[in-house]
Amino acid sequence: MSKHVLEKLAETNPEAEIWWDSSPLIYPSWKEETLAKAPEAKRAEWKEQLTRLYDAGTIHESGQMGFRGVTTNPPLSLQAIQLAPELWRAEIKMIAAKNPGMDVEGIYWAMYLDLVKKGASAIRKVYDATDGKYGMLSGQVDPRFVTDGDRMLEQGLSIAEQGPNVMVKLPGSKEGYEVLEELTARGISTNNTTSFTVSQYSRCMAAVTAGLQRARAAGVDLSRYRSVITHMSSRLGQLSDWQREAKLRGIDLSMMEIRDGEEAVLKRAYWFGKSINHPSKMLQCSMRVEKDDNGKIVSRHIEDFAGSDMVYTCPPSYILGCMEVEDELTFDPKAIEREPNPKSIEKLMKLPSFRKAYEFEAQKPEEFAQFGSFQATAGEFALATRQTVDFVRMVMEG
Repeated sequence: MSKHVLEKLAETNPEAEIWWDSSPLIYPSWKEETLAKAPEAKRAEWKEQLTRLYDAGTIHESGQMGFRGVTTNPPLSLQAIQLAPELWRAEIKMIAAKNPGMDVEGIYWAMYLDLVKKGASAIRKVYDATDGKYGMLSGQVDPRFVTDGDRMLEQGLSIAEQGPNVMVKLPGSKEGYEVLEELTARGISTNNTTSFTVSQYSRCMAAVTAGLQRARAAGVDLSRYRSVITHMSSRLGQLSDWQREAKLRGIDLSMMEIRDGEEAVLKRAYWFGKSINHPSKMLQCSMRVEKDDNGKIVSRHIEDFAGSDMVYTCPPSYILGCMEVEDELTFDPKAIEREPNPKSIEKLMKLPSFRKAYEFEAQKPEEFAQFGSFQATAGEFALATRQTVDFVRMVMEG
C-alpha cells in the first residue's frame, strides 16, 4: 500500500492534520475526473490513496477518514455550485417558494447556509466517532462585510446553527477578532481567515483566551470547542507589497527568499503559541508546488514545517500537484525546528510590509484590514460572493 504525499507529511507528527479545502460535496466528482486523467501506471495507486483520504461509504461504516476536517471559502463554494448548477437552481427555487417576498440576498444566504449544512452532514460521522476532535467544517461569514461586527456576529451565529461540527470562519480584522471572542465565549468553534501577520495571530490568540475565560466563568460546555488560526502562505508573500517595495529599493528578491519570509512569519507565530501553551492550532493554506532556485521541485509550505502539529488544508489542485511530483518531496521530522535563512530575513527586514508581517507590534488592530494581502484576498472573496449572488439573481429572474 503506497502512501499519499500528505499522509507521509502527517506521519511526521501524530497530531498533524490534513484537511480538504473545498466542499466535500464536490470530492466524488473531482476524484473521478482526477483518476480519468491519471497516468495508466498510477491509476490504481491513486484511486487507493484518494479513497483513503475521503470516501462517504467508509465514513458511514467506520466514522474515520484521512482528511480530519474541511474548510470552505467563497470561491470554493462558488465552484461547488458551478459543478452542479441544476441542483442549486432547484435549491434556489425551493427556498424562494418557501419564503415568498424574500429578496435575492436573503435567498443567497439561505442557500449558502444549506451548502454548509450539507457539507457538515457529509462528515458528521467523523466528528461523532472522535468525540468532536476531528470532522469539523468551516463556514465563512460574508467577506463583503469584514469590518461590520454586528452583521458578522449575526451571520456567525446562523452558520454555527447548521450543525455541531461547524466552525465559524472570521476575518482577521479588528471587528473580526471582536466577534471571534464573542463566539468563543458562547462555546462556538472558530477559524481565523484572511490572516497573514504575527500581529494578527497574537491578537487572535488573545481573543480566544478572553473568550474562553468568559465561557468558563459562565459555565459554557467547551468539551468540543476548537480554534484554528489560518496562515495564508503564498498569499502573504505574493499579494503583499514585498516585491514592489524591494524593486523600489533596488533589492533583488527571489521566490525562494519570499518563501523564507513566509516561513519566518508562520514559525514565529507557531512557536509563540507553543511558548504560551495556547489551545489554538496554526493552520496553513495557500500552498504551492514549484521549483526552487536550483530547479528542484519543492513545496516549501509543507516541507519546512514537517514535524509540527499544525493543520494543512489542501485544495484539489494542490493535492493533485503533490501527487504528480510525489517522489520529489521529502519530509524531515525536525524541519519545524530549523531557523529560516538568516540572510533572507536580513534582506526582507528592509521592507516595511515584511516588518508589518513579522514583528509582534507592527500593526494596530484597526490597521489589519489595510494590509496588502488582506485587501487583495478579501477582494477576491467578495468578488466570488457577488458572482454567487448574481447566480441566484439569474435563477430568480428566469
